[in-house]
Amino acid sequence: MTKVFAKECAQFGIRCNALLPGLTDTNFASALVKNEAILNTALQQIPLKRVADPSEMAGAVLYLASDASSYTTGVSLNVDGGFLF
Repeated sequence: MTKVFAKECAQFGIRCNALLPGLTDTNFASALVKNEAILNTALQQIPLKRVADPSEMAGAVLYLASDASSYTTGVSLNVDGGFLF
């Protein structure tokens, strides 16, 4: 969907990108992060072996919203500690 929107909206100067976050220490994910068995299983699948801090997602969003990404469109940016290699 991101690529279709990017292609359709490019003619209007609108860029469309998506952030694909990994396991992040947020209120939403607290049930996973606080459950030791689930957390250990998840960490075995994440090459960086840790949960992301919300600020790490914010940095990616800041990039996508900034002029630094002015020629970036149709991208799905994985910020997942290597989970989707």
